[in-house]
Amino acid sequence: MMSRSYTNLLDLAEGNFAALGPAGGGARRRSGSFGMKRMSRVMTVPGTLSELDGEDESEPAATNSVASDVPSSVSGERLLVVSNQLPILARRRPDGRGWSFSWDDDSLLLQLRDGIPDEMEVLFVGGVRADIPLAEQDEVSQALYDRFRCVAVFLPESLHDRFYHSFCKRQLWPLFHYMLPFASSASGRFDRGSWEAYVLANKFFFEKVVEVINPEDDYVWVHDYHLMALPTFLRRRFNRLRIGFFLHSPFPSSEIYRTLPVREEILKALLNCDLIGFHTFDYARHFLSCCSRMLGIEYQSKRGYIGLEYFGRTVGIKIMPVGIHMDQLQAVLCLPDRQWRVSELQQQFEGKTVLLGVDDMDIFKGINLKLLAFENMLRTHPKWQGRAVLVQIAKPVRGKGKDLEAIEAEIRESYNRINGEFGRSGYSPVVFIDRDVSSVEKSAYYTIAECVVVTAVRDGMNLTPYEYIVCRQGTPRSESSSEVTGPKKSMLVVSEFIGCSPSLSGAIRVNPWNVEATAEAMNEAISMSDQEKQLRHEKHYRYVSTHDVAYWSKSFIQDLERACKDHFRRTCWGIGLGFGFRVVALDPHFTKLNMDSIVMAYERSESRAIFLDYDGTLVPQTSINKTPSAEVLRIINTLCSDERNIVFIVSGRGRDKLGEWFSSCPKLGIAAEHGYFLRWSRDEEWQTCAQASDFGWMEMAEPVMNLYTESTDGSYIETKESALVWHHQDADPGFGSSQAKEMLDHLESVLANEPVSVKSGQFIVEVKPQGVSKGVIAEKILISMKERGKQADFVLCIGDDRSDEDMFENIADIIKRGMVAPKTPLFACTVGQKPSKAKFYLDDTFEVATMLSALAEIMAIDSTVASTHIF
Repeated sequence: MMSRSYTNLLDLAEGNFAALGPAGGGARRRSGSFGMKRMSRVMTVPGTLSELDGEDESEPAATNSVASDVPSSVSGERLLVVSNQLPILARRRPDGRGWSFSWDDDSLLLQLRDGIPDEMEVLFVGGVRADIPLAEQDEVSQALYDRFRCVAVFLPESLHDRFYHSFCKRQLWPLFHYMLPFASSASGRFDRGSWEAYVLANKFFFEKVVEVINPEDDYVWVHDYHLMALPTFLRRRFNRLRIGFFLHSPFPSSEIYRTLPVREEILKALLNCDLIGFHTFDYARHFLSCCSRMLGIEYQSKRGYIGLEYFGRTVGIKIMPVGIHMDQLQAVLCLPDRQWRVSELQQQFEGKTVLLGVDDMDIFKGINLKLLAFENMLRTHPKWQGRAVLVQIAKPVRGKGKDLEAIEAEIRESYNRINGEFGRSGYSPVVFIDRDVSSVEKSAYYTIAECVVVTAVRDGMNLTPYEYIVCRQGTPRSESSSEVTGPKKSMLVVSEFIGCSPSLSGAIRVNPWNVEATAEAMNEAISMSDQEKQLRHEKHYRYVSTHDVAYWSKSFIQDLERACKDHFRRTCWGIGLGFGFRVVALDPHFTKLNMDSIVMAYERSESRAIFLDYDGTLVPQTSINKTPSAEVLRIINTLCSDERNIVFIVSGRGRDKLGEWFSSCPKLGIAAEHGYFLRWSRDEEWQTCAQASDFGWMEMAEPVMNLYTESTDGSYIETKESALVWHHQDADPGFGSSQAKEMLDHLESVLANEPVSVKSGQFIVEVKPQGVSKGVIAEKILISMKERGKQADFVLCIGDDRSDEDMFENIADIIKRGMVAPKTPLFACTVGQKPSKAKFYLDDTFEVATMLSALAEIMAIDSTVASTHIF
């Protein structure tokens, strides 16, 4: 049954906002345009601007990329960076008349420009971090575009609240941080209305992108979980648009993610990108696991690149943690204000060992776990009482809710208890700073801290350790007395659940939930020898200084360019509804089988060879009852009754089952077990078409397969006369795939000296004699027809899986090899629109039956005409 959100997306995309309450179409139209001062816009599809303002209700669900990707008048590559918020600071002027804007130098989006080629213009699309009155939005939009090349997106207030606070922050953000709403009162319980608001908000962003996009020259880089639906809107309008996406939060394991009711919709939306980026391999692995378990898509690794084959497109997976902006941080280190702050802090904490924590006041930052660990260290290592100080900077709360209030109360109780128990005159073991701290003051704390402690229980990246390392290194230009003298050294205690942890190999990694182990790690860090601290610091600084934000953005854009290099060389078709929309990328010569063309070629021919796969071709793969229908048997018998036809079922199934099913077709030829067994008609004996007669290898292969079957629940072995097949379609997807790869290596090793081939397929591992394939048997049949004086002048092959690709490949050059008559029409046809060596496709088994029925009717008409002439 189709998910309700599929139709919701279509409603929203067509402008049906009734379900979203009063903030519907009217508010959208007022705040979504520039009015008289509207910015110039690139036309990307034929028509007038008025026609392009919205998606026409009659727009078909499946669009041809040729129609949607018309060349634009604007030349030169540009990068459109799309995010929830623009890298802009907005302030109301003191006189209350208008706004003043400036770049937000701390914004990652602004900093990534350092890695973008100079010749590539960067435009930003996103929301403004200020409540701009409706009457001023047009003027503000024009000013931001003219001065900053920023395209502002304004959402109606009620829509923004449901999009950002209800869905992003109360549903996606907790889920991506492994928090499930078990209680009905929990704020993260899925709400269909919030999801609809999320989709609608993404469409607002899409409309702004459309206003400035030049689809043939521009790249689009979408950022973070707020805009995961945007790629589907973009791909639907511009099939060949080059789209990248980077997730700045964790991506949860499949066991957590699968609880999201719109799990498949979001996965499919992301797969409309060309490149998807993650901070760590863990996050990417979880995403790949979700694609495998929920969509049945397996990834492949080739020459260091990971990709997902999705309807002929390769969706790249990028693993690259973001870095810091070195120049900006080093500029802060050179400010005079910082030097006196460092001196002041050195005096304040003279004779003390400072451990530092810098976190948002957030339920996932583990601040209280850090306090408990510090308390445990003071208690178990009394030598640090009076000497060790934990300075905890907690940035003010950005959100709200009962969970946050409870965490804040717990933190206050903990540091008051620690100071009460271990504090004394002139010594407070915990210094808690719960206010905004400037970058200069923060760098001063970094400089005097012996160790930074990060105990977040889940965090996307967390750049605090990187900033600390750079501040401890200092700058060559700054040699004041306040700087740390001597060799540079630093120590880190970091949670293993944060994104930067894998890149900090010299840090002490901890499970923050284990308070005792974290306490011991703190003690180890500040007790370590200076030489060891120096070595670890140097190793970290080499990495942080070379893998900065510019390196990250440059690497992402390079991989995006590589992933999109074939975009305009391939034929693309858009198919599907809602989030089921996807682009199928095919070879330019791959077309749908034209009924008139094949009928005309069929009528002109005198000696025809017809090869038909069975499963997935004559009967659906999903059908439980695999017995051929009466209609299929009728069509085959009609085709076989024409003396000009040689019709073969070419299948991997065993000869006994195929013989039983087609016993009512006396003139039908059958090639069973991929052609190992062959008979030309029901009354002829079965022939063996391979040299192998010794099947001793089965005694070697079967115990290996049994071993994996016993340990893989849901798997089983199919024993054929000439082959052994291990099936794992009913096993756990991840485990079954892993076991199949292991078995493949195991069998290849065991059977290395045997005359067999070991191959993997869709949910199978098969061992069969060498030289047995559908392609080989098709050649043998054609050669035999020639030897019998009935050289084929018409060839039709239809199949749906990998084994049929051998047949398509082998018949591609049979004219050159003289197996068939010159100028023989060759119809190699796969079932389904997917990458194939066939030149033609039909959508499903129904279309296969329709086409074969049309050919069979020609025989019936000829027979009727012939009988009429007789009488």
